[in-house]
Amino acid sequence: MSDEPDTSPVSGPAPGAVPAPGSAEGPALLHPSDAAIGRAAELIRAGGLVAFPTETVYGLGADATSDRAVAAIFAAKGRPSFNPLIVHVPDTAAAEEIVLFGDRSRDVAEAFWPGPLTLVLPRRPGCPVSLLVSAGLDTIAVRIPAHPVARALLRAAGRPVAAPSANRSGSVSPTTPLHVAEGLGSRVGLILAAGRCEVGVESTVLDLSGARPAILRPGGITRERLEALLGPVSVPSEDPAAPRSPGQLASHYAPGRPVRLDAAQVGPDEALLAFGPDAFLRGGRERLNLSPSGDLEEAAANLFAMLRSLDRPENAAIAVMPIPERGLGVAINDRLRRAAAPRTEPEPRPPT
Repeated sequence: MSDEPDTSPVSGPAPGAVPAPGSAEGPALLHPSDAAIGRAAELIRAGGLVAFPTETVYGLGADATSDRAVAAIFAAKGRPSFNPLIVHVPDTAAAEEIVLFGDRSRDVAEAFWPGPLTLVLPRRPGCPVSLLVSAGLDTIAVRIPAHPVARALLRAAGRPVAAPSANRSGSVSPTTPLHVAEGLGSRVGLILAAGRCEVGVESTVLDLSGARPAILRPGGITRERLEALLGPVSVPSEDPAAPRSPGQLASHYAPGRPVRLDAAQVGPDEALLAFGPDAFLRGGRERLNLSPSGDLEEAAANLFAMLRSLDRPENAAIAVMPIPERGLGVAINDRLRRAAAPRTEPEPRPPT
């Protein structure tokens, strides 16, 4: 994937007249100049919604200290209110204002921040972050993104920003600004358009609130890298009715077309999402290859964009070739299994 900025034209109102969230004009797509970042920060402080790039996917950001602003995220995404959000901050000092760190969590933060790792840590007493962010849990999921536009926005906003992926809940995550505009439309007031995301799958979520580290969601930092620092890391079973982390719903990251995994053949009315050499698979209406050379980093970066490209009514289904269950392949397979899961949302579990 090229590191060159996306120079494709953007649409929407011209800079100078940012529509309010919900405007019939739709969102403004602005290149992330200092002035545009300043306008986005003002909108966040005013309780509005801003989509911005991170190294993983585009996030839908709002003031994490405002119940009303956080509720607007859930409404815009159609997201279940029992599904926690990740809070983004510009540096470790800002993180320590909202969560409690110990020696272990400081070591992890020093090793992997800024970057695609979210830490679940105990909420600091007196923390101003809305309880809606963590679905009433006594922990908060927090991370420092590596993308320079995200860091600049967080510094300019001057407050923690809750930011799930900038898409309708359960659908394919956005890795370009146009994905955001197509998915959310007038539900978001402004999009900082900075081209395509580098990593392409969401952050790893690591729970350090208990005695043993636990991966709640695989992502851009692999289990192997975490265990090199921490020793054994568990992967606990999930309860989709009471998730402790984003991305734990059984059906998630789903395109409109059915997804069929571990395809050894492809039907004439199916699209193929291939990995590695695919010449032995004949047929199919069309095909895209996540990485012809079998590179898992390239495959992760291409995953959501290629799922979106194949998600068209003329394709009866999307057949996906097997992906190795190692390294970033663990995160890729996690997203694909959720994309292929039955499209039902669990009822929230009653509080105990």
